[in-house]
Amino acid sequence: MPIIDWPEAERPREKLLQRGADALTDAELLAIFLRTGTKGLSAIDLAYKILNEFSSLRNLFNANLDEFTKIKGVGPAKYVQLQAVLEMSSRHLKETIEKQSAITSPHDTRQFLKSQLRDRSYEVFAAIFLDNRHQVIKFEELFRGTIDGASVYPREVVKKALEYNAAAMIVAHNHPSGIAEPSHADEQITQRLNKALALVDIRLLDHLVIGEGEVISLAERGIL
Repeated sequence: MPIIDWPEAERPREKLLQRGADALTDAELLAIFLRTGTKGLSAIDLAYKILNEFSSLRNLFNANLDEFTKIKGVGPAKYVQLQAVLEMSSRHLKETIEKQSAITSPHDTRQFLKSQLRDRSYEVFAAIFLDNRHQVIKFEELFRGTIDGASVYPREVVKKALEYNAAAMIVAHNHPSGIAEPSHADEQITQRLNKALALVDIRLLDHLVIGEGEVISLAERGIL
């Protein structure tokens, strides 16, 4: 049955307007993005077909052009639109963090860092530099490594923090394996960084480890 023949309250667009985006399923959200279906398939049917093929929205978002366009009914134009949407979402999160009057929401911070680091196939060590009011000065990737780990040099971190005249920092890195549990090496580098930054009166507020769906705070673990 075409979506136009559905009860109005069940149509994805109307449902979003009435109840908000959170009320929609993954397939309904994807159907709104697709706008139209194909011969014999409504937009929602096509959305279910795509999700069944990729198993999840995340896998769909990570698909390359060839993988994406294997699905009948979506082509390069839709792929380009999807990449634009994903990039806008990433930039929105970044602006949300950078324009906050201060880092007051651990949730927003974690969501931003997850969006930046979770899907990397290699390890990335990054930092959010803060002023004395904990307002964001800059987010920057500092080191990149292989899937087995990244070399982190406290001297370079301190140098960069002084360059930005930072008063505090939050650092983070991803585990490409998807397992967020900090290693002994993670704990050691956290302590080394904390001591090095303290020598120049810069506070290390937290070190976050980004996994598949979990973010672990070493500050909450008592490492800082």
